[in-house]
Amino acid sequence: MLNLRQAADRGHTNLGWLNSYHTFSFGEYLDPEHMGFRQLRVINEDRVAPGGGFGAHPHRDMEIISYVLEGQLAHKDSMGNGSTIKPGDVQVMSAGTGVTHSEFNHSQKEPAHFLQIWILPRQKGLKPGYQQKFFGKELKENKFCLIGSPDGKEGSIVIHQDVSLFNAVITKGQDLSYPFLKGRHGWLQVLKGALKVSDQKLEAGDGLAISDETKVNLSALASSEILLFDLA
Repeated sequence: MLNLRQAADRGHTNLGWLNSYHTFSFGEYLDPEHMGFRQLRVINEDRVAPGGGFGAHPHRDMEIISYVLEGQLAHKDSMGNGSTIKPGDVQVMSAGTGVTHSEFNHSQKEPAHFLQIWILPRQKGLKPGYQQKFFGKELKENKFCLIGSPDGKEGSIVIHQDVSLFNAVITKGQDLSYPFLKGRHGWLQVLKGALKVSDQKLEAGDGLAISDETKVNLSALASSEILLFDLA
């Protein structure tokens, strides 16, 4: 079963310095029909104006992933981490028992465009942690690159949940397929471009919930980039 979540149907918040689209309920956007999918709780597509950003604020008991599409983010947290997140980087902050962090557009001239993703952890009260790793285009061009997993296999970042996160950059005209084990579910998020999955056409910002499928076939209608979550 494939269930399309179109970009135009997402929640929207515009604060001037922040232009954000919410795939699932978030903040003042409440949609009982879209509270998350399996362990996936938040997918926010954020555009932050030059110099703008999120001041220090707390989190707990959540796996928070940032994936930058354009521009750069400056990150600081109460664990002592300070870094700049660029396109190709994957950052995960395990909030666990509690952490405070801030994220700002690193540039005073160019906007920053990124996805913030929240995944429920396998248990509450984990020790807070931070990871950041760069994955080059050669690792994900016309193939699925594992960028997040429960055990950090294949050099992926560790996500404290039974979820595997893949990234792929697909050339126009190319096809990819992904097999699902029995009982597994998927969420496909289109970051750039356009593609066809079965008889469904997806464009940038669209998401697709996948259940009771043994395999999904992707055909790129334009040069595209996706994230694919393999979920329990």
